[in-house]
Amino acid sequence: MSDAPSTRRRPALHWGADGAGSGPVEERDADGYADLRSYAAIGDGRTIALVARDGRIDWLPLPEMDAPPVFASLLDAENGGCVELCPDEQFTVEREYVPHTNVLTTTFTTASGRVRVTDALNSGIAGRLPWSELARRVEGLEGSVTMRGAVRPGTALNTVSPWVHQTSQGSVLRVGDLTLAVRTLDAAEVADGDRRIDVTFTTSPDSRHLLALVATEREPLFLPPADAVDAGVDRTIANWAAWSRAFEWDGPWGTAVRRSTLVLKLLIHASSGSMVAAATAALPENPAGGKNWDYRYAWVRDSAYALTALFRFGLREETHGAISWLLSTIRRHGPEPRVVYTLDGGPVPDAEFRDVPGWRGNSPVAIGNDAATQLQLGVFGDLFAIVALYTANGNVLDAHTGRLLAGIADLACDRWQSKDSGMWELPELQHYTTSKLGAWMALTKAVELAEGGHVPGDDSRWRSEAERIRHWVEDNCWSEERGAYVWYPGSDQLDASIVLHAISGFDRGERMSRTLDALREELGDGPHLYRFSGAEKEEGTFVACSFWMVSALTLCGRVTEARELMDELMGSANDVGLLAEMLDPQTGDFLGNLPQALSHLALVNAAITVSEAMESAVA
Repeated sequence: MSDAPSTRRRPALHWGADGAGSGPVEERDADGYADLRSYAAIGDGRTIALVARDGRIDWLPLPEMDAPPVFASLLDAENGGCVELCPDEQFTVEREYVPHTNVLTTTFTTASGRVRVTDALNSGIAGRLPWSELARRVEGLEGSVTMRGAVRPGTALNTVSPWVHQTSQGSVLRVGDLTLAVRTLDAAEVADGDRRIDVTFTTSPDSRHLLALVATEREPLFLPPADAVDAGVDRTIANWAAWSRAFEWDGPWGTAVRRSTLVLKLLIHASSGSMVAAATAALPENPAGGKNWDYRYAWVRDSAYALTALFRFGLREETHGAISWLLSTIRRHGPEPRVVYTLDGGPVPDAEFRDVPGWRGNSPVAIGNDAATQLQLGVFGDLFAIVALYTANGNVLDAHTGRLLAGIADLACDRWQSKDSGMWELPELQHYTTSKLGAWMALTKAVELAEGGHVPGDDSRWRSEAERIRHWVEDNCWSEERGAYVWYPGSDQLDASIVLHAISGFDRGERMSRTLDALREELGDGPHLYRFSGAEKEEGTFVACSFWMVSALTLCGRVTEARELMDELMGSANDVGLLAEMLDPQTGDFLGNLPQALSHLALVNAAITVSEAMESAVA
């Protein structure tokens, strides 16, 4: 069989051009790129795959989320590689997650019948498997349908060249240090090419088939029987359902909250406890290009917001794992906390640019991230917020951590007077208002920890410096003319991240309430918010900001407005509940990397905040 890609040439289309599920699936453009809203995510705690509505897996790094992506047609349709599986005729699609899981079912309907594909990255009996195992179960429902599958490894963004290698156990795929094998069940045909393996299934009512992929890196490859991989799909469903029973949510927006919590679990790196900011790299924030970053790393900020949600749901292992990872990582690389680390707690590599087209020709394609070397004062507040929340939930710090935090609090006293890159990681250094408030939050929480006996030493300096920061912000960052806290002293521009300091408790009074109005007027587009003044010229609205606004309105006593805004924002996700980093407020098109932890965290925490306010009003 030919090694030529089987992608059909199609006109440029956006999500919903065919009714988003009601008509034939034709959402790929002429070059083979799918609309970003068409993706669902599956994962196993080590890595995440993105599955398009037409059944193609266009993104799958192996064996870890931050590894070079061996399947990356998301960024390079021609050479990036993918795992294809769909009917060999025109089809329509219905899809959903198996309830309470991150296992996806896609039902294809054609003129000749109906087929259900169940996609899982399998887990083991006692946790994750020691190898990577992608299972794609095919079940015939009605009629007889011919299904075409292909496993086409890519070039890992033009860094390696894959090939098919014949062994005594059959053919395997070699891609750099990876070894991959295709396992099938009841296939009509399996054909090897030079760089791909093609599979054909013919379904009938109640028939069951399997297209699976197992992989290891720099180690021998275990070849499980196909029926064992198929059984692993049921075990994986049971494992996800068992995890979901560990938390409950009976508040409003239940479907979105439960799905967001499952997405957040996908984004937690099981072996370390860290949380990846997003599953992908180099997807454009700006449709015109130039703002394409790699988010497959662990930001301290995201961990702070994650714990708020996870503690609320009573999830013990994830919360302890996250804080233990963070504190041990800072201890190893400290004493000053960095903004972002690799998933295993190392330094993040500087951004490098790959010579590949990018999604729909949008370049550059960046791997690595330069934010790691920036000074961002907000990281001090994020760290202390995490620790204070941990102790507030009935836990105790060890003596070494207490001494570490005392030293970091002293650093915050000195650092807050410096210019930094701000929360948005900008090249222009300024005295950003929210950066100062990050230091204020750190010192305020340090005082609370000292009073609770968790951090040693005299807290008088921290208390005094926190008060000095408060007065500095009140005197220098408020503009009566704008009726708002401004981005930084001397500016008349606005920054949506100020809403986080209604959440932190810095200000929930008249000034903050007026600031919220100013932000919605200047940075708002419908229910959505841009990050800062002028951002609308170069990027989409920032999904997390819109949900932060819900929390801020609630905490400023404007609960009815908050509920109405939250209801409007429920249309931000795609059909299976995933959120990207940004979106085009006019079309709803996704922009930036996905699924984005910060977006889902902001949704969950907004729902928690509104629900608690509603409960307090009733009590």
